[in-house]
Amino acid sequence: MALTESVPTAAPPAHEGILRRQSLRESAARTYARSLPIVPVRARGLTIEGADGRRYLDCLSGAGTLALGHNHPVVLEAIRTVLDSGAPLHILDLATPVKDAFITELFATLPRELAEKGRIQFCGPAGTDAVEAAFTLVRTATGREGLMAFSGAYHGMTAQALAASGGARHTGVVRLPYPYDYRCPFGTGGARGAELAARWTQSLLDDPKSGVPDPAGMILEPVQGEGGVIPAPDSWLRRMRELTTERRIPLIVDEVQTGVGRTGAFWAIEHSGIVPDVLVLSKAIGGSLPLAVIVYREELDAWQPGAHAGTFRGNQLAMAAGRATLAYVRENGLDRRAGELGARMLARLTALAAAHDCIGDVRGRGLMLGVEIVDRDAEADATGARPADPRLAAAVQHACLDRGLIVELGGRHSAVVRLLPPLTITDEQADAILDRLADALTAAVRTTPGPMGPSPTTTRGISP
Repeated sequence: MALTESVPTAAPPAHEGILRRQSLRESAARTYARSLPIVPVRARGLTIEGADGRRYLDCLSGAGTLALGHNHPVVLEAIRTVLDSGAPLHILDLATPVKDAFITELFATLPRELAEKGRIQFCGPAGTDAVEAAFTLVRTATGREGLMAFSGAYHGMTAQALAASGGARHTGVVRLPYPYDYRCPFGTGGARGAELAARWTQSLLDDPKSGVPDPAGMILEPVQGEGGVIPAPDSWLRRMRELTTERRIPLIVDEVQTGVGRTGAFWAIEHSGIVPDVLVLSKAIGGSLPLAVIVYREELDAWQPGAHAGTFRGNQLAMAAGRATLAYVRENGLDRRAGELGARMLARLTALAAAHDCIGDVRGRGLMLGVEIVDRDAEADATGARPADPRLAAAVQHACLDRGLIVELGGRHSAVVRLLPPLTITDEQADAILDRLADALTAAVRTTPGPMGPSPTTTRGISP
């Protein structure tokens, strides 16, 4: 070889080129792609295989969308059946056998009081559009405008959904305290904190000088997901239902992430026994495909044709996949299974917290679990809570990915490690998830000395 000839170099792996082009072409608003630099090419159940040949255990599950995991056989068969039948794939809001079957299955899972006298509205393909529909519905039915929502809430990314979420800046939505045991806004926690939150809500509603007019509705999550995996006490939920019923305020419950067995009951409202006036559903009801609906009491059905519409509200493939998912969860008792397995995982996470002073709190319901990462060097406040440590949480997430585990971060300061595995995971897979998380915690603490320590390096998954 001549001295002037360049030495041949190996071409970079194809997946690195894909990631580079994504970074160059996609908007700065992308989120998951920043903390999860992988290129999925195949997936089944809990496992994702990347273009680099590495495998990952997916505890993000499409932000809770994949109740049965990736490419479950019953979902694939339902989709193939529609494709092979020659049925139309786009039908606006026309009636079809596929749509009828989906509605029938969905109503079979609902609380009887809502199923017997309920109406359903198909919305645009995302949960946030269903939230918008719920707001339009209650405003039309009541003739009022105001809304009540809760601190820490997340209801979507459209205008009114954002206005009712915890990060809102300029809004006429009244913000109420949500029970948060570890960081109780009243400094008490427990049942006392929840009772004070309920009293505050009642005071705003009943005090003629509170400055809060009668609202068109109240919206809440039975478990705040993006807010940090915070389950509402059942007694508090029942109190909210009592307060709204007595004052003829429609209660909207957002089960976009908690629905379809996620929390150990088919719908999270079943734990408390409440029946809302409006139920907002998306994510898992589409069996991994885009679908969003609201189900509501028939007496609220006062809007005019076209009052809420959407071109893609007739997603036939999503309805078929959703019907198959709903039926599979119901027939196989996956909601009960989620409750049992989630309790065992929560117990092990509690033991993990005892061994790691960077864990301030573990909590959750069913297979919706959260681990709050805190500054282990800071002093606790009067209630025992320490400041959140988002830097260490990010290091834990990176260390998890390095060990082939995909997790999400959430909470007020992005310091809550969230676990949202499919409802189909085995005991052995649950143990593998927690083993990798425990190892990642140890590694992250070792390499991240404190809130001002060095940034964690980008890491990659390993084959299990």
